[in-house]
Amino acid sequence: MQLHTSRSLHLPWLGGSAAILAVFLWALVPLLTAQAGELPPLRLSALALLAGALGTLPAARRLRRDATLTRTQGGLVYLGVPLLIAGAVGACSAAFTLAPAAETALVLYTWPVLFLLASQWLATERLTSRTLLGTGLAFSGAALLVAPQALAGGASGASGAWGGYLLAAVAALCWALYSLACQVSAWRLGERMPHLLLIASVATGIASLILEGTIALPSSETLLTIAVLGLGPYGVAMLAWDRALRDPQAHRIGHLAHTVPVLATLFLVLAGIATPDWRLPMAALLVVAGSMMAA
Repeated sequence: MQLHTSRSLHLPWLGGSAAILAVFLWALVPLLTAQAGELPPLRLSALALLAGALGTLPAARRLRRDATLTRTQGGLVYLGVPLLIAGAVGACSAAFTLAPAAETALVLYTWPVLFLLASQWLATERLTSRTLLGTGLAFSGAALLVAPQALAGGASGASGAWGGYLLAAVAALCWALYSLACQVSAWRLGERMPHLLLIASVATGIASLILEGTIALPSSETLLTIAVLGLGPYGVAMLAWDRALRDPQAHRIGHLAHTVPVLATLFLVLAGIATPDWRLPMAALLVVAGSMMAA
């Protein structure tokens, strides 16, 4: 896999600013998803992705003539990438309906560690002991919260919670693979973003009709929350992260993603959705420290 090296004019602040914006918006996902909880997860995902597609339409650049894809590349971009996006968003929404928001968010935002592991393996075909140690440290932070909460409610409670954590892990894997795809030079995902989000929205909507059936129109407050979720984390943030990963200093800028679980937890606590607990800051610290060590 060939990673992208941008030929455009490099402004030292631009890539970092784009990454900070993406990180802030992504940290709002658990809070916004919880506030739109009256919708089934796949229906919520389909509407949010549709809003993201509409929101990125004016911002996406017109495709250049040299952006033509081969048949194989076209299949990967227009089929594989939307499936990754749909899988990430759908699994994320479903996870928050099954498990506590703060713990689920911490599992979800281990994706930067998975991204680092995959990037290092693709670049060197080996994983250093420092990377493996950092990865173990990061996942121990997630385990600090996940295990007690999952086992607290007995067998049935554990089953539901573990299902949510598993879905959050699936979403994390999808986001890590999506970030790798953003670095493939010929694919130009930022320029194709509205089409990719629209395809992902259609795929998720079909799955929703099959699995969730038809439902009544959501309230105006829920529709507003979905619009913010789509336009922000699944719209502007996607373009911003694509721009950040095309920066010459992407290997350093990517470290900002490790702050997402801390911000997400903070927003949940401030909104009263998560209860302050000593394990929350300790687990977040372990995830961030492990991610930085792995990097």
